[in-house]
This record gives sequence, C-alpha cells and structure tokens, in this order.
Amino acid sequence: MDSPQLAALGATALGATDVVGVVAAVMAGMVAGLFFTFSVVVMRALAPLPAEVGVATMRSINRVIITPLFLVLFLGTGVLGVWLAIAGPWPRVLGAALYLLGVFVVTGVRNVPWNTELDALEPGTAEAAEYWPGYLRRWTAWNHVRTVASTGAAVAFVVG
Repeated sequence: MDSPQLAALGATALGATDVVGVVAAVMAGMVAGLFFTFSVVVMRALAPLPAEVGVATMRSINRVIITPLFLVLFLGTGVLGVWLAIAGPWPRVLGAALYLLGVFVVTGVRNVPWNTELDALEPGTAEAAEYWPGYLRRWTAWNHVRTVASTGAAVAFVVG
C-alpha cells in the first residue's frame, strides 16, 4: 500500500525512528520486567533465607545473569535510547534520560558495587551474615528505582 491508501485506512507508514522507538520500548519493557521480578519475587524470596544461602544464591545469580543476550538487552536499550534522543521528539529524550540515569547510572553506582562487595564475601562467614541484611535493603530499594526508570523509559519511547 502507498501512503494515500494507508492514510485512508487511518494508518501511517512507519519510519526508521518509529521502528527503533518500538524496539526500544519493548526492550526497556523487558528490562523493567526483569527488575520488577527481582523487586517483588527474587529479593523477597531470598530475604527470609539464612544469610549463607541468600549470599550464595545472589552471588550465583550475579554471575549467571551476565550473558550476551542480557548485555544486548541491557546495553542495547541504552544505545537505542540515545539514538532516539538525537533523532526524536522530547518524550524520547525523556525516555533516554530515564534509562541512562535511572538504569545505567544507578546500576553502575549502586547495584554493581554492592554485588562486587557481596561477591568478595564467603557465604557462611560472620562478615557475610552481617553484610547480607543491609545489602538486601539497599539493593532492593535501588532496584525499585531501576524498575520505575525502565518502565518510564518504555512508556516515553512509545509516546514519542
């Protein structure tokens, strides 16, 4: 169909920016879903466990999550967001800002350093048992921020 036929149907042809916006929205939504699952399921499931089990499990999760697929999703959303911010209207700029600040920066400044500290602890030690409750509280609180930011980015990419 050409543009007049699409217009007659109330539809418009999608340009490259629109396609990238849809892809970025889906990817940001997937990231949001992952963070949401951690906030409302994973961390809550780990909280009542003995510290030794919680520490060992979270250390394992932190290792297995870093896969090529996860990195494409996590980093690719940021790359697409920047592309949209350069090419698109203000909602997409907002989406990119939410993703970059609320996901990338928070992850790099908060969650990853705490994961690194946790990884340095040996499960079953007094030091790990002492660190675990504070880790759970801090990590989960900042993960809520990542959840909201990635959800907001997904919405902004769609609106834009």
